[in-house]
Amino acid sequence: MSICLFQGTFNPIHNAHIRIAEYVLSNNFAESILFIPAYNPPHKDLSSDVTPYDRYNMVNLTIENNDKFMISDIEYKRGGKSYTYLTIKELQKIFDTKEKFKFIIGTDAFVKIESWYEAEKLKNEIDFLLFKRDKNIPTDKLNILKSKGYNYKLMDLEFKDISSTDIRDRILLGKQISNLVPEKVEEYIVKNDLYKY
Repeated sequence: MSICLFQGTFNPIHNAHIRIAEYVLSNNFAESILFIPAYNPPHKDLSSDVTPYDRYNMVNLTIENNDKFMISDIEYKRGGKSYTYLTIKELQKIFDTKEKFKFIIGTDAFVKIESWYEAEKLKNEIDFLLFKRDKNIPTDKLNILKSKGYNYKLMDLEFKDISSTDIRDRILLGKQISNLVPEKVEEYIVKNDLYKY
């Protein structure tokens, strides 16, 4: 079974995340998607009223009725900083596979990939599925990374401007988010009174 990894803070998970995962499956880039909520991402400040377990629960609620979607708590069990390279090495053992995982990533994060922990080793372990995060594609930077051995395929999916940051801001301002997140996620946010500071 070919697996595509979707690692992220998912703070909160939203409709664009699901759209991307469904695109990967419908275009046969993988047979299943493994969502990996980051426990403590090294490149992001998650200061808010939301715990890592809230983020995990929201992802789990979103995917529970799709048998092509899976979720992993691997970074929660390990604790500490959620370094992608360490996660990949553990997952290779769990799934007992020599086949490279596909790895979903946005262009904004990918252009900074060389700053990631063990990036030189990481690039040999996964094939990147690259999604546009704005309308401008940083072609020069992508070409440089390609020449350095970062194997990626740019996905032909129209950019949709939905971000977790915008959703959190909307909640703080008392605005609607119904068209931006799955219904169960909105219910969880309301029930637990999240993203209020």
